Parts: sequence; structure tokens; C-alpha cells
Amino acid sequence: MRRRAVITGIGIVSPSGMSTGEHWETITSGRRKIGPISQFDASGYPTTIAGEVPGFDVTGRVDGRLVVQTDRWTWMSFVAAEQALGDASLDLSTVDPYRTSVIMASSSGGNAFGQKELQRLWSRPERTVGAYQSIAWFYAATVGQLSIRHQAKGPSNVLVSETAGGLDSLAHAARMIDRGVSVVLAGGLEAPLSPYALACQVRSGRLSERKDPESAYMPYDADACGYVPGEGGAVLVVEDLEHALARNAPVIYGEIAGWGVTHDGEHTVRGSGGSQRQYTRSMRLALDRAGVVPADIDLLIPDALGVPENDTTEAAAITEVFGEGGVPVSTHKSLTGRIYQGGAALDVATALLAIDRQAVPASAGTRTPAPGCDLAFVPETKQAVVDVAMVSAHGFDGYHSSVVLRRFEGRSEVTRDRGAVAATGG
Repeated sequence: MRRRAVITGIGIVSPSGMSTGEHWETITSGRRKIGPISQFDASGYPTTIAGEVPGFDVTGRVDGRLVVQTDRWTWMSFVAAEQALGDASLDLSTVDPYRTSVIMASSSGGNAFGQKELQRLWSRPERTVGAYQSIAWFYAATVGQLSIRHQAKGPSNVLVSETAGGLDSLAHAARMIDRGVSVVLAGGLEAPLSPYALACQVRSGRLSERKDPESAYMPYDADACGYVPGEGGAVLVVEDLEHALARNAPVIYGEIAGWGVTHDGEHTVRGSGGSQRQYTRSMRLALDRAGVVPADIDLLIPDALGVPENDTTEAAAITEVFGEGGVPVSTHKSLTGRIYQGGAALDVATALLAIDRQAVPASAGTRTPAPGCDLAFVPETKQAVVDVAMVSAHGFDGYHSSVVLRRFEGRSEVTRDRGAVAATGG
């Protein structure tokens, strides 16, 4: 019998907020958190709008020596993981370190750190880089640093599959739980807002060049023109159900019920027929593995790229699986920016909060759906039964992932009073 993987803690570092309460308030109120880039002078770039984490500061939260050795992307993971473990009321020193793992996703690693060192290399006569250049930029750096920080000595991995990686990390975490691991720190974060990183993203041709935050990112809209980047993401505590029950975990947000991961098998810069087939297949695989049918899904949070061709492909895949208007759809990336793998992890956090609060958050960014993109967007936040949710990602270059999350019903009450659970509550 498969060991069940449940999520007992959520940590969020995002433009939408630095806690689950702040994040929920942002998405349920539709407050747009994207704006002019402030971390560097972006006036010479075609894209000048992004989603930044406001006031992010690790002073007093991360040892100064470690700050020097790591990138902003890793700092965010330290804070999010600390928050997630606190939310789960879990002290990892009480868990067998060889049954504790870290499985995270990243698209490009420590961008700002790498740029700083390369500038040093080419601008100084000694032509050297710092000793930590070899590790701080590396896309596995955060996994390594988290495993050291929390003494997680079980099997650990980093996943690199564009935005789909934030979901793949959960699928892999569930597999690790089934193989005997007790606790996994999973999810993904990104910090892609440095001069070189933005230059790379602009080169793709997918970024929005509009200066008005209100119209810069409009997924599925007739006026869609690409996306704006964002930073941050989420860390989730994934736990073996029996372990969580044995320690009387204060809250079980939901169970990882099923997942599906597919690939086009070819380079796909824009949407294609093969892309739609494989995206459809990832959703159906997730449903089958979870033992549910499309009608059981109470909420779908999609990728919502904002590039017309990709939006049309995704909408067609959703319609093929669920039928016309067959599932409530809600997306919030226009509020935060597209955070790549961190965005998929943040979508999982949103879905879990919807299950926990029994509410569906309003969808944002779509005013007039484009032809072929007329999905059942949730018009306003409302109380509703959310027992099963799906999160899907339609990544660049053919990556597709879908995860089904189910409300845990094995325990009638959790032991912690989490306060108000109204749709706009904290």
C-alpha cells in the first residue's frame, strides 16, 4: 500500500506577501503587486515591470557569513523554509536526518551572485572570482544549503524543468515519502531580477514591454502581450501521513493525490499540436493516479503564460479534459509576475489555502477572453466547496506537469485555531 504524502506547512516569500495571510489577502482582493523594477536601473530594457518581494531583508535571519556566500534566491529559500517549518510546528532536529530530504526546483540559480563575480573577473587586473562563485550561482545551491542548514541527510534533488519544476518537486517528494522518507522540504523559488538575467529573459521574445502594470500581464486576454517576470516562490513541508498524525501535526492542508508529467519530445518555442496533446495527457495522468474524474475537480490553477499562442494551447487542453466551462479556473500571476518554478510552487500554496479556507479566489488579469480562451474564470472570491484541486504548468520547451491535491478527511478537527477562514481572511 502506498505511503501517503500530505502537506503540513507552507512558507511564502512573494510579491504577494511574506506569509500565507498576506498572500491570501492579495489574491482574494486582486491587488496587483507588479511595478517598475527597483533592484537596478532597468530603463534601458524593453521590459521594465516586474514582481518584486517588497522590503525583503535577511538581516538577523541569516548568518552574515552565509549571506556573503549565497545569492538572494537562496536567502529567500531560508526564510520560506523557516516559515514553512514554523507553520508545521516541526522541529527537524527531532526527525531522523536520514529520513529528511530537500527537493526543490530552480530555473537559473543565483543570477545576481554570478553576475557580480563575472564583472569582477573582467573588470579587475587580477582576473579572479571569489571562492563561492563555484557554488552560489549553481541551480542546486539552494538544495545544498537547505540540507546543510536543517541537517537533512536523506535523498535530495534539484529539478530543472522550467515552470513545471515547481510541481515536479511535489511529485518527487511524494515518491520519496513512498520510499521511506518522513519529511521533505519541497517547492521552488527564483530571483531572476538582475541585469544579466533580465537580458536573457528579454531575448526569448515572450516578455511584455508595456509600462502600465494594469495592462502589462493579461493571460488569456484578447489584448495579451506576454508576461512580466517575478521573484520568490514557496517552500512546502511534505510529510508522511503516519508521521504527521503520530506527532499530532496542527494542520494538514491537503494530500498529494496524483500527478502527471509529460514532454513534447521536441523543442517548442510556441504552442503546437503536440504540446496540447502532451499537456492534456499530463492532466489525465494526474486524474487517473488520484483516482478522480474531471467532474471531481473543484478548482484549477493553470500556468497562464500570457503569450497568445501558449494561452490558446493551454485553454484547448483544459477544455479537452474538462469540457466547455467544466471546471472553475483561477490564476493570479498577473498580480505577482511569472515566477517560473517558484510560481508553480506558489500556485500549490494557493490551492492548499483554498482547500483549507473552503473558498475559491477570484481569477485576475483576464478582461476579455481571447478566441479559444473562454474558460470558466472565477469572477469573484467566494465561499465554496474545494475538496479537490488541480495545479498545472505548461513550461517552455515542452515540459508539462499537473498535480492533484485532495482535502484530508481522516481527522475531523485540527488542534490549532488558525483564526478566521473567511474568503478575505488572513
